[in-house]
Amino acid sequence: MAGRSVREEKVEATREAILGAAERLFAEHGVYAVSNAQISEAAGQGNTGAVNYHFGNKINVVRAIARRHAEQIEQIRAHMVSETADSTDLRDWVACMVLPLTEHLEALGNPTWYARFNAQLIADPALHKVSVEESRSSPSLGRLLDGLNNCLPALPADVHANRGIMARHLILQMCVDRERALSNGTPVSWPTWHDTATGLIDAIIGLWTAPVTTP
Repeated sequence: MAGRSVREEKVEATREAILGAAERLFAEHGVYAVSNAQISEAAGQGNTGAVNYHFGNKINVVRAIARRHAEQIEQIRAHMVSETADSTDLRDWVACMVLPLTEHLEALGNPTWYARFNAQLIADPALHKVSVEESRSSPSLGRLLDGLNNCLPALPADVHANRGIMARHLILQMCVDRERALSNGTPVSWPTWHDTATGLIDAIIGLWTAPVTTP
């Protein structure tokens, strides 16, 4: 198979530069506060229309950033879920919830912007749709949820749903706080991403197994 042409490699490099600049700007300032022209300039593109040329619109940029990270996180999670297999230990399945994100962030080095970018998606209804669409394409997520649910105590449906939401928000927000602190050079709650993950796993196990107060 013939290698890629110089033009194809240049286009790919330009797209990567745009995605990297956009992710950083979105994380630091918010998706809607950043213009396509600002992204182009931060990516070192003389043409202010570079974003539109390569991606069409801002939502497609957001989707491309989310997909790039989702694919890498999926690889980690799929391996962990496969290794966890038929475990009946709640901690094993909670680890499958937490570690794919923390290991991915650690692998990216410092600074990173993905956690703060992802928080933008969760907070905005239109952008949240993009996040949901990408998560639905994860083959390992369904197996993770099945394994987790099999280890959980019997909970009323509404309590189960709400604790799942709380667990997801806790994971993301603690990663946001650590990522921001590392980026700004301010003190962090835990020395390493591994320590962060361990603390999160402990807390989420407590969340899932906490007593339910009857009205």
